[in-house]
Amino acid sequence: MESNEYNLISFQSEAYTDHARLSIQPEPDTVIRVFMAYKPLDHYQEIPEQDLSAPERSGFTVVEWGGSELPLPDFQIKS
Repeated sequence: MESNEYNLISFQSEAYTDHARLSIQPEPDTVIRVFMAYKPLDHYQEIPEQDLSAPERSGFTVVEWGGSELPLPDFQIKS
């Protein structure tokens, strides 16, 4: 990412969790899953700000963090 002039960044919520199932035993009280998708750009692009909320932790908490470059020409940001 550092070598790119610009990066289009989107934090995927249901788009990620609906397609990447997670099974943990014993079952956690709280699951926090963060997946950042990005696309290198050669110019500035105005995008809508994402509405991101901070999840509340309770009891046994699992946090998953990941990300990936998506060099697809039709990659769209969902707000």
